[in-house]
Formats: sequence, structure tokens, C-alpha cells
Amino acid sequence: MKKRQVVVKKDSSRRNSTPSSMTVRYGECQKNHAASIGGHAVDGCREFMASGEQGTNGALACAACGCHRNFHRKEVEAEVVCESSSLSYNGV
Repeated sequence: MKKRQVVVKKDSSRRNSTPSSMTVRYGECQKNHAASIGGHAVDGCREFMASGEQGTNGALACAACGCHRNFHRKEVEAEVVCESSSLSYNGV
């Protein structure tokens, strides 16, 4: 009997492994609005929301803060599927 093990891991860096599915989400805005005066101030935007449809320029701009998507923290969730006929669970 073939058993299937699914491992979901969060990974912020790319590696040589090829996951079976990958979800990308953009978190809080990290744009420093006070960089020109030597300070640090962020606008408080907690999550990227696209202001346009996928495939348009508006899809890269945040509807909440107006910043480009690259200013938002990128979170990558990858699901890795391993299939094996000899997986053991709790010593069984």
C-alpha cells in the first residue's frame, strides 16, 4: 500500500527543490517614507490588496497605500508532496 505524506513549509528563499504547489502572499508594507530625511516611518498598511485586475498595471499597486507590490513583504508557502511505500507513523 502506498502512503502519501504532505509537508507544508514556509520558505522565504528559493532552493533547488521543486514544490508541487506554491502560494505567494504579500504582507505588510515596508516602504520607508522618511528615508529622505534620515528617519524610518512606515505607513501601517498591513496587507497588499491589488488595485486592478490580474495582468494590468493596477495589479502591482496596493489599493490601501498606493505603493508598488515590491514594497510589501513576500510570503511564500510551498507544499511538498513525497510519496513512499515505506513511511512509518508513530513507530507503526
